[in-house]
This record gives sequence, structure tokens and C-alpha cells, in this order.
Amino acid sequence: MFRDIYITLIGFLRTFGAFQIFCIKVFRHSPSVFFTRFPLVVRQVYNAGSLSLVIIMVSGFFVGGVMALQGIDVLSIFDAQDVVGMFAAFALLKELSPVVTALLFAGRAGTALASEIGLMKATDQLAAMEMMAVNPVKRVVVPRFLGGVIAMPLLTAVFSAVGLLGAHIVAVVLMDVDVGAFWQQMQITVEMEDLMEGVYKSIAFGVVASSLAVFEGYNAIPTAEGVGRATTRTVVLTAIAVLILDFIITAALL
Repeated sequence: MFRDIYITLIGFLRTFGAFQIFCIKVFRHSPSVFFTRFPLVVRQVYNAGSLSLVIIMVSGFFVGGVMALQGIDVLSIFDAQDVVGMFAAFALLKELSPVVTALLFAGRAGTALASEIGLMKATDQLAAMEMMAVNPVKRVVVPRFLGGVIAMPLLTAVFSAVGLLGAHIVAVVLMDVDVGAFWQQMQITVEMEDLMEGVYKSIAFGVVASSLAVFEGYNAIPTAEGVGRATTRTVVLTAIAVLILDFIITAALL
């Protein structure tokens, strides 16, 4: 038993160390790639962000609607249904929008990044680039990483906006909450610090989700099974990392 624990611990430390070295390489090349190959970065923003808009908007709308329903159900006990807008805004802007967007991003865009890079490795495209003196990290990995990092805050903003729209429709149209009170309470109580907390989280989650996706794809075993495992690990590790990082950032900003 102790031998298995030791082997598992050593394997984790090796993987974590390799991930740190990989991230250093990615961060080192990111500024030059952003300015010299900006059209390629924009294309990756489209692949990671625009193609994820449908699932983000649908999820955001119904999450906002559920928050309004739950908020009205709880606040009706205190006869305070008019503050449901504040309740939904705080929940969406500070927690639900960045966290749920990151999880959806991992399931849609993260798996696409990992499988795409993993397939390039399995078909020896990355090895061919190295033989031609082309750095595959700079040419393939960094643009996709930057695309994910830029897309995450934008997707989070869309999720928040559509979520508030869903909360408005459910609360005002379906549950007869006064529209003026719904938005006024939100405007009075929500401050810039609350909005920026969601922005900070979305940026941090974008860095974590994108780096894990490209790392798993780049280090995937060059077989069909290996690419599948890398895709699965991308979703699992991103979900765990996002939830842990969410707790750390929330505790630090209190």
C-alpha cells in the first residue's frame, strides 16, 4: 500500500513539475505571439468563444431563471420579493457566471483544444514542425492558449447578461415582481468591487482552463486511446482546479 502511495505521489509531483515548466514556456512566448500573429489569435478566440455562445447563452438564461425562482421562494418568507434582482445579480456576477462558464468552457472548448493538439501529436505533425525548426509550442499551443484566455471573460460577460435577462423574465413577467424595484435594488446594492470579482475569477479560470487543455493535448499519448484520456483529464482537472481556485479567490477578496 505504501509503495502505491509513493508511486502515485511521485507521479503527481512529476506531472505538476512538467506542467509548471510547460506554462513557463507558454507564458514566455505569449507576448510575442499576441503581437506578431494576432490574426491567428483572433481565429482561436472565435473557435473557443464564438462557437461556445449557444451553450453559454442557453445555460445562462435558465440559470438566471432558476435563481429568480429560488430567490422569490426564499424571499417570500420575509415578504421581500422585490429584492430578487439583487439576489440574482450577486449570485450571477460573483459566483455562478465565472464558475459555470469555466465548467462549460472545459466541456466544450477545452476538450476541443486538447483533442486537436493531441491528434496533431498522434499524427506526428508536431514532430514534423520540430524537424523543420518550427517551435510547436509557439506555433500551435500559444495561440490556442491566448484564444481561450481572451474568450473566457467575454463568455462570462455574456452569461451574466443573459442570466440577468432570464431572471428578469421569470421575476417580472411570470412572478409579477415590480420591474422598477427589480432593477433599482440591483443598481443600489451591486458595486464595482462585486463586478470586478467576477472579472478576476473569469481571467484566472481562463488561464487555468486553457493551460490545462493545451498541456493535456500536448502531452497526450500519441494513440487514439491516449487522446481520449487526455480529453477526459482536461474536463476533470479543470473542474477541480476551478472550484479550488474559486474558493481561494473568494477568501482572498473578502
